[in-house]
Amino acid sequence: MAGSVIAAQMYTLRDFTKSREDLEKTFKKVADIGYEAVQLSAIGVELPAAEMKALLDKYGLTCCATHHVGFNTLRDNPEQEAEYHRIIGCEWIATGGWEKDLKTEQDWVGFAREASAAAQELAPLGLHYGYHNHSHEFEKFGKRTAYEILVEESDPQYVTFELDTYWVQHGGASPVWWMKRLNGRLKLLHLKDMTMHGREQFMAEIGEGNLDWEGILATAREIGVQWYIVEQDTCERDPFESLEISFNNLKKMGLE
Repeated sequence: MAGSVIAAQMYTLRDFTKSREDLEKTFKKVADIGYEAVQLSAIGVELPAAEMKALLDKYGLTCCATHHVGFNTLRDNPEQEAEYHRIIGCEWIATGGWEKDLKTEQDWVGFAREASAAAQELAPLGLHYGYHNHSHEFEKFGKRTAYEILVEESDPQYVTFELDTYWVQHGGASPVWWMKRLNGRLKLLHLKDMTMHGREQFMAEIGEGNLDWEGILATAREIGVQWYIVEQDTCERDPFESLEISFNNLKKMGLE
């Protein structure tokens, strides 16, 4: 188990994981920065679970969560996914809803119930399910946003959330407000910052943009976030440098 609560989302480094050799080099660089945990996502090479676990162990990395399969795959193959996660020593899995054609309020209600059923099936297999948002979930359908529908219509006993600070802000909502709303259902938090170039929004390293990090981190501590996962979908510099800047800034903010 990692001593630190800060993890690197491997999606940030997806272009550096195309082969086993590349993946090993990338894990080493991530560990050299100081990260003790990663979230597996968009890995370009498929490795058996035992081999993935061996690579993680070699560089002292814990897999805090995965984001490597879509919802449909997870729903249709729960035992297979549970076995993979058991071997790599991970109990959290996150997906989004982008595989679904969700265009109406009833579509979102239906998906919330489908996610609840899938999460309930995963629980006795040792896996916790979390829904990862982008900004389209903040479109309104009637009086509720899609995200409100997901939260209100899903089973709070089984469905948790992997809230992404950047995408909440991008959707016109408050990360801090939503973190408080999700108290008890938010153990995985995706951290990325937002900066502006003229009128355009860009992803930035944590602490280098405009998000309310004092409020975000204070709220995260208050509600018991378990993993603080650094992710930057697009970087304006070398992605390893971006991850290092975010890691160091989080430490300066008091997160260890």
